[in-house]
Amino acid sequence: MSLPVVIDTSPDPERADPERQRGPSIAAWIRSMGPSRTGALLLVAGTLLAIVWANASHETYETFWDTRLTIGVADLNLDFTLHALVNDALMAVFFFTVGLEVRREFSIGELTSWSRGVVPVVAALCGLLVPSLLYVLIARGSGWEGAWGVVISTDTAFLVGGLALVGPKAAGRLRIFLLALAVVDDIGALSIIALVYTEDFNPQPLLVAAVGLTGIWFTRYVPTGRGPIYATLAIIVWFAFLASGVHPTLAGVAVALLVPVYRPSRRDVEHALALARTFRQSPTTQYARAAANSLRESISINERLQSAYAPYVSFVILPVFAVANAGVQISRDVLVEAATSPVTWGVVVALVAGKFLGVFGSTTLVRVLKLGELGAGLTTGRVAGGAALCGVGFTLSLFIVDLAIPDPSVQNQARVGVLLASVLAFGIAALIFRATEHSPREMEIGQVLQRPVDPARDHIYGPVDAPLTLVEYGDFQCGFCLKTAGTIQEVVQELGGRLRYVWRHAPLLHYHPNAVAAAEASEAAAMQGKFFEFERSLFIDQDHQQPADILRRAEQLGLDLERFERDLTSASVAARVRDDMLDAEAMDITAVPTLFVNGRRHTAPHDAASLIAALTSDRSPFRAEESDGQG
Repeated sequence: MSLPVVIDTSPDPERADPERQRGPSIAAWIRSMGPSRTGALLLVAGTLLAIVWANASHETYETFWDTRLTIGVADLNLDFTLHALVNDALMAVFFFTVGLEVRREFSIGELTSWSRGVVPVVAALCGLLVPSLLYVLIARGSGWEGAWGVVISTDTAFLVGGLALVGPKAAGRLRIFLLALAVVDDIGALSIIALVYTEDFNPQPLLVAAVGLTGIWFTRYVPTGRGPIYATLAIIVWFAFLASGVHPTLAGVAVALLVPVYRPSRRDVEHALALARTFRQSPTTQYARAAANSLRESISINERLQSAYAPYVSFVILPVFAVANAGVQISRDVLVEAATSPVTWGVVVALVAGKFLGVFGSTTLVRVLKLGELGAGLTTGRVAGGAALCGVGFTLSLFIVDLAIPDPSVQNQARVGVLLASVLAFGIAALIFRATEHSPREMEIGQVLQRPVDPARDHIYGPVDAPLTLVEYGDFQCGFCLKTAGTIQEVVQELGGRLRYVWRHAPLLHYHPNAVAAAEASEAAAMQGKFFEFERSLFIDQDHQQPADILRRAEQLGLDLERFERDLTSASVAARVRDDMLDAEAMDITAVPTLFVNGRRHTAPHDAASLIAALTSDRSPFRAEESDGQG
């Protein structure tokens, strides 16, 4: 007896959303903000609170965050200020979660291909180099050229929060790009702090860190009880980084990049389901624990940790971090001195212009030289807005000010420069996003097929060079897609060799919990040349798409089951489905099927006559050869 499958009624693609027509309620508006934007608002609120507090009563602000905490047993003692506890310990957790997300994208997500992964890496390196050169040029002759490290780092926390506040609605690909960039940026910046600005750097504890990181790598092979091992080794690595003089937040990134990520094995899922059925028949503590452990272990620890820590990071760690670090004291005398200071203007120009030129310029150059590529929907305007947002260099910039500049007066000038640059970068990014997202070209994103049809990649039925093209973004558990499948067969029969039909994945996770698994199974079948056969079998029986049903279909189609199961858990299959899903998000596809006729979104009815008329109309602005050249 199989467990029931949850299939809800998905949105009708041929009907307008009534919520959009009458406008959302206040409660709906709050829900629609999502955790990222809510966390970003808390981050801004913490920043404003810190600035007001520091200028209203700077002494109490400094006294509070300089409060010392001592934890120890016998002769072993740890002595921290509250400020250090936030920056060294809590922020290590934040960088750990960022590292987990980037690790996932490089392993089974958007950045699995070299051509896409290389772009944020190059952008980050140029984002470190260009601002440094600009600062040295502007501050030349002031005696403070050595403070170039103040302008090298992008503040990852404010970058994530700022993107959630002012970024585009469909920011999935941009967020992944900027997070990957920020991780490389932080690794570079923290390494520079250790090598250039840390006088008491001690490399010996890094040997302990290396042993701990090696242990984290091999922990994946321990059959059970991996959680406590990971936690213990992560704490050892953190202490080793702290003792070495290297900023311990780098330990969070290092640990995260070694935590394994993988797709659930169908056998593991089946085993978990079998234990759940056993518990249902005999509800004992032993079976309950076995079922719970099996379900948990079927999901990679990377994804479990992301979901576990995300609320604490968004709603606690980042707001507290802002209160602890944004308390820059601003007085009339400081502003007067800063207005003519080459240090202040060097910081401002380097962060605002240097980060933008380094990130946006290198990204553009890499694309022009065809050394790398960006995903569909990651347009010039969105990359420009993200590059501008990289100029927010708050935390590490203020941290390096204290290390690189011993003069208190010049420190204040540099702090004003960091604060002004961060405000300008945020404002410029907001203006770029607002201007580009509402420009005619950007407004067309949802109406025009963003990724051209690629015969080497896409699932095409019909001649690859046919003059007419019909692209469908669909979901194998969607009843409307099943209905449209019959309609498309009529269209194919009518137009014959003049039409090529293309399927792309857009599973609606909120309605169809098995849709992603079905999409990945179709991709595994495609690796053995059976995509459309597998697609038809999925549509024929939408109510049965459990792991056992998937394997049964593969066997019925004569697929090599061992290879099929291996491909189901491969990074390439997961990345392929994820890529289509990000395409759909970029084009604001919220209901399926969504059809593109000769490159343009089809908004008329989905009956065969309407589709044939749209495909063959002389007014259709795109043809197959034209849609191939878009992007």
